[in-house]
Amino acid sequence: MSDFVFYIAMIWLIGLFCVCVVMVAKAKSGLVRILSLDVLSLVLVALLIVYSVTTHTSYYLDAALVLALISFVSILAAARYHAERRLF
Repeated sequence: MSDFVFYIAMIWLIGLFCVCVVMVAKAKSGLVRILSLDVLSLVLVALLIVYSVTTHTSYYLDAALVLALISFVSILAAARYHAERRLF
């Protein structure tokens, strides 16, 4: 049963990943592109977490945590730059 749930979750997350990539490529606005990149990084973090749970290795959890932290800081910097035209 858990293998079935794993495969469904992976298929769903890969589908979301593809939709986010298309959204980043076709976005006309800078804010939509920033939001799409944020969602893309969150989907990638979820993929790493699901894979880590199923393989029982903690290395992927570490990578997911680092990716989430870097993504958070970069999205804040991009949003601030878009709003005020300066980083800090």
